[in-house]
Amino acid sequence: MPIQLEIVTPQKRLLSQSVDTVRAPGEDGSFGVLPGHTPYVVALQPGALTLTTGGRESHYFIGGGFAQVQDDRVIVLAESAESVESIDLARAEAALAEAQRHLKTLREEDDRFLQERARVQRATARIALARKS
Repeated sequence: MPIQLEIVTPQKRLLSQSVDTVRAPGEDGSFGVLPGHTPYVVALQPGALTLTTGGRESHYFIGGGFAQVQDDRVIVLAESAESVESIDLARAEAALAEAQRHLKTLREEDDRFLQERARVQRATARIALARKS
């Protein structure tokens, strides 16, 4: 029995597909979903979402968000998401450098510190995934 996977961002529905398994980056660590999984809601951190269909893996970058698992369906509501093949490594490295530069100008008490730190974390995760693939 397959799992129905939906990946949705504020801009669009990126994916709607039947898959065999899903692995995602939860706030408390990576987790996997097989058919018949217990209902579950989890916050996601930036990282790799991996799906398996017919023995083949596909990878997506998830920029944080939430996932709901229920009735052999996984709904990922992501802040941002993209297939690993669509990541422009040079652009991702430039975004990381810019975010790091901004972060260095801020103190932890500054209003924008947490936003810039999150940008660094997302960019770092995107680059790691793009280099791995």
